[in-house]
Amino acid sequence: MIEPNTRNSQPIWAPGRNGPDTPNTARVRDYWLGGTHHTAVDRHLADQFTLCAPHLPHLVRTHRAFLRRVVTHLVRTGVRQFLDLGSGMPTCGQVHEVADRAEPGCRVVYTDLDPVVADESRQLLAGWKDTAYLCADLREPEQVLDAARPLLDLTQPVAVLAIDVLHFVSDSADPARLLAGYANGLGPRTHIAVSHTCPDERMDDALRLFSDIYAQPLPSFHFRPVGDAARLLDGFEILEPGVVPTPLWRPDQVDVPDRNPEHFHGWAVLSRHK
Repeated sequence: MIEPNTRNSQPIWAPGRNGPDTPNTARVRDYWLGGTHHTAVDRHLADQFTLCAPHLPHLVRTHRAFLRRVVTHLVRTGVRQFLDLGSGMPTCGQVHEVADRAEPGCRVVYTDLDPVVADESRQLLAGWKDTAYLCADLREPEQVLDAARPLLDLTQPVAVLAIDVLHFVSDSADPARLLAGYANGLGPRTHIAVSHTCPDERMDDALRLFSDIYAQPLPSFHFRPVGDAARLLDGFEILEPGVVPTPLWRPDQVDVPDRNPEHFHGWAVLSRHK
């Protein structure tokens, strides 16, 4: 077991106000993505997760690969502004890095409801022009947009990214209404990119196993089947290649080949506000 770290030896970007002994799932993701912005307690939690769900790191990396592909595609089609909802840590191929490689000068606004993640992320983004990080809840589009509008040029198209995050939004919060709220607030040329994990017996078993072994409560997850995409994006134009398993959305040579991409328990889609 990892003992609490009582030394003041952590880098300035982490941890946040909860202290160095508190793991953070945003840093766990960074660990799985091959980053460096994580601590011993984050790695310990990551190992507990993967003991119960060995496929989780692959799931996270597949969603991140979709983010890279969809941002690159959008920049090539003329989009230069991105609003990334529930971003987590802006590391390891996050939006500003991908967009800058494709076209320097893109504007990126990140959001996360965790003040610890927001504080650490602002430090990580120090020195990046045209990039901002908001501490905001994606379930409050009016508040998010009020804070984001001064940072964006609404005479130009904006892409809203909901990458591997809507499983935190319950049906009672009406994710379709939330996505429509962002599009309506940003204008008719708004794009919405979504990747979503599907219901999966392996995941259900893993969540139960984690709770049984570690006696720790878990948040409610709302995994949705591919058939829900049409409901979530009602009123949007679905762009090619449509709603597909995440590895099959415009695959390229950069990604590590998935042996059976059609069996991936998650879907991805790019849409445009009509």
